[in-house]
Amino acid sequence: MARFRLSSLLLALSLAFAPAVWAKDTTVYAAASLKTALDEALVAYKAQTGSTATAAYAASSALAKQIEAGAPADIFISADQEWMDHLVKAGLVQADSRFTFLGNQLVLVMERSQARRLTIDGNLDIAALLNGRRLAVGDVKAVPAGRYAKAALTKLGLWSQVSDKLAPAENVRAALALVARGEAGAGIVYATDARVEPGVAIVGVFPADSHAPIEYPVALLKGADKAASQPLLDFLKTDEGRRHFINQGFTVLTK
Repeated sequence: MARFRLSSLLLALSLAFAPAVWAKDTTVYAAASLKTALDEALVAYKAQTGSTATAAYAASSALAKQIEAGAPADIFISADQEWMDHLVKAGLVQADSRFTFLGNQLVLVMERSQARRLTIDGNLDIAALLNGRRLAVGDVKAVPAGRYAKAALTKLGLWSQVSDKLAPAENVRAALALVARGEAGAGIVYATDARVEPGVAIVGVFPADSHAPIEYPVALLKGADKAASQPLLDFLKTDEGRRHFINQGFTVLTK
Protein backbone atom coordinates (compact mmCIF):
# COMPACT_ATOMS: atom_id res chain seq x y z
CA MET A 1 0.00 0.00 0.00
CA ALA A 2 2.83 2.39 0.91
CA ARG A 3 4.49 1.63 -2.42
CA PHE A 4 1.20 2.38 -4.21
CA ARG A 5 0.83 5.70 -2.37
CA LEU A 6 4.40 6.66 -3.27
CA SER A 7 3.80 5.85 -6.93
CA SER A 8 0.59 7.87 -6.90
CA LEU A 9 2.40 10.82 -5.33
CA LEU A 10 5.17 10.69 -7.92
CA LEU A 11 2.61 10.52 -10.73
CA ALA A 12 0.73 13.50 -9.33
CA LEU A 13 3.95 15.51 -9.03
CA SER A 14 4.98 14.62 -12.57
CA LEU A 15 1.63 15.80 -13.91
CA ALA A 16 1.77 18.97 -11.86
CA PHE A 17 5.16 19.91 -13.26
CA ALA A 18 4.61 18.63 -16.81
CA PRO A 19 3.53 21.99 -18.29
CA ALA A 20 6.75 23.64 -17.11
CA VAL A 21 8.96 20.81 -18.27
CA TRP A 22 7.34 20.36 -21.64
CA ALA A 23 6.44 24.00 -22.36
CA LYS A 24 7.34 24.80 -25.94
CA ASP A 25 9.37 27.91 -26.76
CA THR A 26 7.57 30.58 -28.73
CA THR A 27 8.96 30.41 -32.26
CA VAL A 28 9.23 33.62 -34.24
CA TYR A 29 9.72 33.69 -38.01
CA ALA A 30 11.19 37.13 -38.75
CA ALA A 31 12.54 39.08 -41.70
CA ALA A 32 16.34 38.88 -41.93
CA SER A 33 16.70 42.64 -41.40
CA LEU A 34 15.38 42.25 -37.84
CA LYS A 35 18.07 39.88 -36.58
CA THR A 36 20.25 42.22 -34.54
CA ALA A 37 17.41 44.06 -32.82
CA LEU A 38 15.13 41.05 -32.30
CA ASP A 39 17.90 38.88 -30.90
CA GLU A 40 18.54 41.55 -28.26
CA ALA A 41 14.82 41.93 -27.56
CA LEU A 42 14.39 38.18 -27.01
CA VAL A 43 17.23 38.13 -24.50
CA ALA A 44 15.56 41.00 -22.63
CA TYR A 45 12.19 39.21 -22.82
CA LYS A 46 13.62 36.11 -21.17
CA ALA A 47 15.35 38.18 -18.48
CA GLN A 48 12.13 40.02 -17.67
CA THR A 49 9.61 37.19 -17.90
CA GLY A 50 11.55 33.94 -17.66
CA SER A 51 9.91 32.80 -20.90
CA THR A 52 11.99 31.68 -23.84
CA ALA A 53 11.45 32.56 -27.48
CA THR A 54 13.57 31.59 -30.47
CA ALA A 55 13.75 33.23 -33.87
CA ALA A 56 14.40 31.99 -37.40
CA TYR A 57 15.48 34.61 -39.93
CA ALA A 58 15.18 34.69 -43.72
CA ALA A 59 13.49 36.70 -46.44
CA SER A 60 9.82 37.29 -45.65
CA SER A 61 8.91 35.49 -48.86
CA ALA A 62 10.83 32.36 -47.86
CA LEU A 63 9.34 32.37 -44.36
CA ALA A 64 5.79 32.81 -45.64
CA LYS A 65 6.24 29.84 -47.96
CA GLN A 66 7.59 27.73 -45.10
CA ILE A 67 4.58 28.68 -42.96
CA GLU A 68 2.27 27.68 -45.83
CA ALA A 69 4.07 24.33 -45.95
CA GLY A 70 3.32 23.73 -42.28
CA ALA A 71 6.40 25.04 -40.47
CA PRO A 72 5.69 25.16 -36.71
CA ALA A 73 5.97 28.93 -36.15
CA ASP A 74 3.93 30.93 -33.64
CA ILE A 75 4.64 34.52 -34.70
CA PHE A 76 5.44 36.02 -38.11
CA ILE A 77 7.14 39.39 -38.58
CA SER A 78 7.26 40.37 -42.23
CA ALA A 79 9.26 43.16 -43.88
CA ASP A 80 6.24 44.16 -45.94
CA GLN A 81 2.47 44.04 -45.78
CA GLU A 82 2.09 41.90 -48.89
CA TRP A 83 3.50 38.67 -47.45
CA MET A 84 1.42 39.08 -44.31
CA ASP A 85 -1.64 39.69 -46.50
CA HIS A 86 -0.74 36.52 -48.39
CA LEU A 87 -0.89 34.45 -45.20
CA VAL A 88 -4.10 36.16 -44.07
CA LYS A 89 -5.76 35.18 -47.34
CA ALA A 90 -4.52 31.63 -46.83
CA GLY A 91 -6.22 31.55 -43.42
CA LEU A 92 -2.93 31.09 -41.57
CA VAL A 93 -2.96 34.21 -39.38
CA GLN A 94 -4.94 35.12 -36.26
CA ALA A 95 -6.11 38.34 -37.89
CA ASP A 96 -7.16 40.07 -34.67
CA SER A 97 -3.57 39.89 -33.41
CA ARG A 98 -2.04 41.74 -36.36
CA PHE A 99 -0.39 45.15 -35.96
CA THR A 100 2.16 47.20 -37.88
CA PHE A 101 5.18 47.45 -35.61
CA LEU A 102 8.14 49.09 -37.39
CA GLY A 103 9.23 51.33 -40.23
CA ASN A 104 12.55 51.57 -42.09
CA GLN A 105 14.38 53.45 -44.85
CA LEU A 106 15.79 52.26 -48.17
CA VAL A 107 19.41 53.25 -48.77
CA LEU A 108 22.22 52.87 -51.26
CA VAL A 109 25.46 51.48 -49.81
CA MET A 110 29.03 51.05 -51.03
CA GLU A 111 32.23 49.69 -49.59
CA ARG A 112 33.34 52.13 -46.92
CA SER A 113 36.65 52.82 -48.65
CA GLN A 114 34.82 53.80 -51.85
CA ALA A 115 31.92 55.68 -50.30
CA ARG A 116 30.98 59.26 -51.14
CA ARG A 117 27.78 61.13 -50.41
CA LEU A 118 25.27 61.12 -53.27
CA THR A 119 21.86 62.55 -53.99
CA ILE A 120 19.49 59.82 -55.13
CA ASP A 121 17.25 61.21 -57.85
CA GLY A 122 16.61 60.75 -61.55
CA ASN A 123 20.04 62.20 -62.42
CA LEU A 124 22.06 59.55 -60.60
CA ASP A 125 24.34 57.50 -62.87
CA ILE A 126 24.24 54.18 -61.03
CA ALA A 127 25.82 52.30 -63.92
CA ALA A 128 28.96 54.45 -63.64
CA LEU A 129 28.92 54.10 -59.87
CA LEU A 130 29.13 50.32 -60.15
CA ASN A 131 32.41 50.58 -62.08
CA GLY A 132 31.81 47.38 -64.03
CA ARG A 133 30.44 45.41 -61.10
CA ARG A 134 26.87 44.56 -60.12
CA LEU A 135 24.19 46.08 -57.92
CA ALA A 136 23.35 43.86 -54.93
CA VAL A 137 19.64 43.67 -54.13
CA GLY A 138 17.21 41.22 -52.64
CA ASP A 139 15.45 39.11 -55.27
CA VAL A 140 13.20 41.71 -56.91
CA LYS A 141 10.49 39.13 -57.62
CA ALA A 142 9.91 38.06 -54.03
CA VAL A 143 12.16 39.56 -51.32
CA PRO A 144 10.60 42.75 -49.88
CA ALA A 145 13.88 44.71 -49.94
CA GLY A 146 14.30 43.78 -53.60
CA ARG A 147 10.74 44.75 -54.46
CA TYR A 148 11.15 48.11 -52.71
CA ALA A 149 14.42 48.60 -54.61
CA LYS A 150 12.88 47.88 -58.01
CA ALA A 151 9.92 50.16 -57.27
CA ALA A 152 12.22 53.02 -56.25
CA LEU A 153 14.52 52.64 -59.23
CA THR A 154 11.55 52.49 -61.58
CA LYS A 155 9.91 55.56 -60.05
CA LEU A 156 13.16 57.53 -60.42
CA GLY A 157 13.70 56.37 -64.01
CA LEU A 158 16.87 54.44 -63.11
CA TRP A 159 15.71 50.86 -63.59
CA SER A 160 16.87 50.61 -67.21
CA GLN A 161 20.42 51.44 -66.10
CA VAL A 162 20.72 48.44 -63.82
CA SER A 163 18.09 45.85 -64.74
CA ASP A 164 20.78 43.72 -66.41
CA LYS A 165 23.42 44.45 -63.77
CA LEU A 166 21.79 42.97 -60.68
CA ALA A 167 23.30 40.59 -58.14
CA PRO A 168 20.09 39.16 -56.64
CA ALA A 169 20.37 37.81 -53.11
CA GLU A 170 18.13 35.55 -51.03
CA ASN A 171 17.62 38.26 -48.39
CA VAL A 172 18.74 41.77 -47.50
CA ARG A 173 21.59 40.65 -45.23
CA ALA A 174 23.00 38.53 -48.06
CA ALA A 175 22.86 41.54 -50.39
CA LEU A 176 24.69 43.61 -47.79
CA ALA A 177 27.41 40.97 -47.51
CA LEU A 178 28.05 41.07 -51.27
CA VAL A 179 28.88 44.77 -50.99
CA ALA A 180 30.99 44.37 -47.85
CA ARG A 181 33.09 41.68 -49.58
CA GLY A 182 33.57 43.81 -52.69
CA GLU A 183 31.67 41.38 -54.87
CA ALA A 184 29.17 44.09 -55.83
CA GLY A 185 29.86 47.72 -56.61
CA ALA A 186 26.91 48.95 -54.57
CA GLY A 187 23.77 47.64 -52.94
CA ILE A 188 20.26 48.67 -51.97
CA VAL A 189 19.39 47.64 -48.43
CA TYR A 190 17.58 48.93 -45.37
CA ALA A 191 19.20 51.66 -43.29
CA THR A 192 19.16 49.43 -40.22
CA ASP A 193 21.17 46.71 -41.98
CA ALA A 194 23.79 49.19 -43.16
CA ARG A 195 24.34 50.23 -39.54
CA VAL A 196 25.45 46.76 -38.45
CA GLU A 197 28.01 46.15 -41.23
CA PRO A 198 31.26 48.07 -40.65
CA GLY A 199 32.51 47.33 -44.16
CA VAL A 200 29.90 49.50 -45.87
CA ALA A 201 28.66 53.07 -45.67
CA ILE A 202 25.39 54.69 -46.66
CA VAL A 203 25.93 56.96 -49.65
CA GLY A 204 22.33 58.03 -50.17
CA VAL A 205 18.75 57.59 -48.98
CA PHE A 206 15.96 56.86 -51.46
CA PRO A 207 13.09 59.37 -51.36
CA ALA A 208 10.25 58.03 -49.22
CA ASP A 209 7.75 58.61 -52.04
CA SER A 210 9.75 56.48 -54.50
CA HIS A 211 8.45 53.23 -53.02
CA ALA A 212 5.70 51.90 -50.77
CA PRO A 213 6.21 52.56 -47.05
CA ILE A 214 8.61 50.03 -45.53
CA GLU A 215 6.50 48.50 -42.79
CA TYR A 216 6.87 45.43 -40.59
CA PRO A 217 3.53 43.82 -39.67
CA VAL A 218 3.43 41.30 -36.83
CA ALA A 219 0.84 38.62 -36.07
CA LEU A 220 0.19 35.34 -34.32
CA LEU A 221 -0.13 32.41 -36.67
CA LYS A 222 -3.14 30.11 -36.80
CA GLY A 223 -1.69 27.26 -34.77
CA ALA A 224 -0.08 29.42 -32.09
CA ASP A 225 -1.06 29.10 -28.45
CA LYS A 226 -2.24 32.63 -27.81
CA ALA A 227 -1.82 32.39 -24.05
CA ALA A 228 1.84 31.41 -24.49
CA SER A 229 2.74 33.69 -27.40
CA GLN A 230 0.75 36.88 -26.82
CA PRO A 231 3.00 37.98 -23.91
CA LEU A 232 5.90 38.33 -26.36
CA LEU A 233 3.83 40.59 -28.64
CA ASP A 234 2.87 42.64 -25.60
CA PHE A 235 6.52 42.88 -24.55
CA LEU A 236 7.58 44.21 -27.97
CA LYS A 237 5.23 47.15 -27.46
CA THR A 238 6.69 48.10 -24.08
CA ASP A 239 9.41 50.74 -23.67
CA GLU A 240 11.95 47.98 -23.03
CA GLY A 241 10.88 46.00 -26.08
CA ARG A 242 10.78 49.02 -28.37
CA ARG A 243 14.18 50.27 -27.21
CA HIS A 244 16.13 47.52 -28.97
CA PHE A 245 14.59 48.40 -32.33
CA ILE A 246 14.97 52.14 -31.88
CA ASN A 247 18.65 51.62 -31.06
CA GLN A 248 19.10 49.87 -34.41
CA GLY A 249 17.48 52.73 -36.32
CA PHE A 250 13.97 51.40 -36.81
CA THR A 251 10.98 53.68 -36.48
CA VAL A 252 8.47 52.19 -34.04
CA LEU A 253 4.97 52.66 -35.41
CA THR A 254 2.95 50.96 -32.65
CA LYS A 255 2.83 51.74 -28.95
